[in-house]
Amino acid sequence: MYALNTQIHISPTPLNIQSAIDWIMSPVSGGINVFVGTVRNATKGKPVVRLEFEAYEPMALSEMEKIVNQAAEKWPIQKVLIHHRTGILEVGEVPVIIAVSAAHRAAAFDACRFIIDTLKETVPIWKKEIFEDGEVWVAAHP
Repeated sequence: MYALNTQIHISPTPLNIQSAIDWIMSPVSGGINVFVGTVRNATKGKPVVRLEFEAYEPMALSEMEKIVNQAAEKWPIQKVLIHHRTGILEVGEVPVIIAVSAAHRAAAFDACRFIIDTLKETVPIWKKEIFEDGEVWVAAHP
């Protein structure tokens, strides 16, 4: 396992994609993979007005750290960034950024996918979709 540098946070303020990319860049990394989740304007053909995210922050941060450690056991990754937003997000806003750097692209791609998929399955962050005619809490699964 390589020495791993991480940046994990949950915030009610807008996420900065360029800042995340600037942080993940490294002269020892030949591969950087960045996943940016955005609020889409419809779910199953039904128009979405906005989303609301809530988190149990202490447990969420702990679970994110576990996910990063699991990824580091599977792939030779060098840096990992996980930023997740809470609060009210409008269509087009960014609720999540995952960034991974590694010496080679395959590890960066595979670890990034693992991190976002596992985050959605295990981290206590809940999403409510608001429609013109109602709202629904959504399971966190992809």
